Amino acid sequence: MSNQYKYNLRGVSATKDEVHAAIQHLDKGLYPNAFCKIIPDIAAGDPDFCNLMHADTAGTKTSLAYMYWRETGDLSVWKGIAQDALIMNLDDMACVGCVDDIIISSTIGRNKNLISGDVISTLINAAVDIQKQMADYGVKIHLSGGETADVGDIVRTVDVGFTAFARMKRADLIINDIQPGDVIVGLASYGKASYEDAYNGGMGSNGLTSARHDVFHHDYAAKYPDSFDPNTPESVVFVGNKRLTDQIDIDGQSIDIGKLVLSPTRTYLPYLKVLLDNQRSNIHGLIHCTGGGQSKVGKFIKNRRVIKNDLLPIPPLFQLIQEESGTTWKEMYQVFNMGHRLEVYTTAEAAASMVDLAKSFDIDAKIIGYVEQAEGEHVRLETPHGTFDY
Repeated sequence: MSNQYKYNLRGVSATKDEVHAAIQHLDKGLYPNAFCKIIPDIAAGDPDFCNLMHADTAGTKTSLAYMYWRETGDLSVWKGIAQDALIMNLDDMACVGCVDDIIISSTIGRNKNLISGDVISTLINAAVDIQKQMADYGVKIHLSGGETADVGDIVRTVDVGFTAFARMKRADLIINDIQPGDVIVGLASYGKASYEDAYNGGMGSNGLTSARHDVFHHDYAAKYPDSFDPNTPESVVFVGNKRLTDQIDIDGQSIDIGKLVLSPTRTYLPYLKVLLDNQRSNIHGLIHCTGGGQSKVGKFIKNRRVIKNDLLPIPPLFQLIQEESGTTWKEMYQVFNMGHRLEVYTTAEAAASMVDLAKSFDIDAKIIGYVEQAEGEHVRLETPHGTFDY
């Protein structure tokens, strides 16, 4: 069975073609090539300023968190879910240069019969903890409340999302203008950054439907029927070999596979705050490799070929997913970040200091490729498992 067919049966899409088709005629804002939509300063009407609003959720990662919590009683995975939903907003906005004075509102819908008040409390308090942590790095986040609703008729377990708003000077924006001759600095999504509490597998919040069904054992279908759509054919529901509490050894420590897949989405805000304060003029592009994985940059170039020929090592988590799923390597790189989730496009002269800055936060980084002139838009990956063009 092809992976594309499996995705369709599971009701998801690796490329979100239908979504992109639905929005293709919508206004793209003041700067169509920006990583996030930017609109005029509706808030105050100042032509020197602009507004940004961004919304995202933790996606189906909440279903896996529900299973792991039910299996182990470990509430801490819900703190990671709050981080997933927050960072999928904040790091996207950071890619247009917004790293301060961001207003956040949460939207949580739960099935009260399955999701306890302790879970809701953990989710809400986690947002406060993240706010305080980011303040220590000079990033001010303002929590404005939100909506928590009991909607068991339409939500099987829980849905966790945030909406973010900011106002900033247009002169401070990063608008992607990736140039021939640029090099690409890639920052690892895995490891343990100086501001993280534990090893991070690098998952982020993309590809979770594939990962959880392809990695974990079919027994969970009967044990946790609320964790998946009952309209999904049984042949593609939990078809892997692993148990949530099976352990994997990484860097001398044993980690539950369930918790490894649930690694919270790493934020690059502490790094980006320093980078933008000191080297904004050297940044030609910032790409958050979320939906679309390593092919993401293709949406933000024109008449360019991006060649990634010296990628960071594939971390154990993505090796495991590929082995369990049998997904082709080309598709793996398109669905998952595969080891780095932030790319800085810059000059060769500026790159070394950007790499050093990442390492000061204990984040592995290096020059992973370069950009050249081309007809049309192309992304090429030269990997240990083949050369792939997108």
